[in-house]
Amino acid sequence: MKKIFQKHKIELEENEYSKFEKFLEIFMEKNSKINLSAIRDKDGIIEKHFIDSIMLNIFVELTPLLDKEGLGVVKVLDLWTGWGFPLIPLAVINPKVDFVWLDSVGKKLKAIEGFAEQLELKNVSTINWRAEDLWQDPKHREKYDYVVSRATAYLPTLLELVIPFLKVWWTFVAYKLADKEELRASKKALSRLSSKIFKVKNYDIDWQRRTLIIIEKNQSTHKKFPRKVWIPLARPIK
Repeated sequence: MKKIFQKHKIELEENEYSKFEKFLEIFMEKNSKINLSAIRDKDGIIEKHFIDSIMLNIFVELTPLLDKEGLGVVKVLDLWTGWGFPLIPLAVINPKVDFVWLDSVGKKLKAIEGFAEQLELKNVSTINWRAEDLWQDPKHREKYDYVVSRATAYLPTLLELVIPFLKVWWTFVAYKLADKEELRASKKALSRLSSKIFKVKNYDIDWQRRTLIIIEKNQSTHKKFPRKVWIPLARPIK
């Protein structure tokens, strides 16, 4: 396992390697019973799930900032995580950051909670709810320092669904396949949602070119966004 991490210039603590070894074991066991992923070989899971998830740490420092009351806790929302990616790997290597997973699919939640319990991760919690029911909830709207989403929706659609959860001046990170056209198509959505692309970082996983699109929110989101749940999917801001 170490050699695969080191190939990507990622060095971990011994206890972190141990947790990833255990996660690999329990993920493969679960995957043999429930189809969590089409990737079933050990090296493939390590590279295409574990390493791909933690590439964020190479480009973004999830560090608590000093506030008026002292050291604040960074809260990261993982929207529609794919069976624990990127949430679980990120939680392993960022023990002082709180990770929240939001999804309406109960069996996914139970799997995530099971992984976190077996790995003794105290910084993972879940919300069993539909995102569209939380957008206007003052307990969640503009309450997260970071939002991450890996391989989910078309970027103009995704922006409208994600940005309302994010605090002003904080960051959304979209894990995507490299696609310049998708970036170009997002310009109007970014403008309407008072956000801007801060960085675009490309990297390779196996033979595939992948991208982290790092977006900063610079004003409070107008309460008209997001529109009714079906509209961002059917008619993305363009």
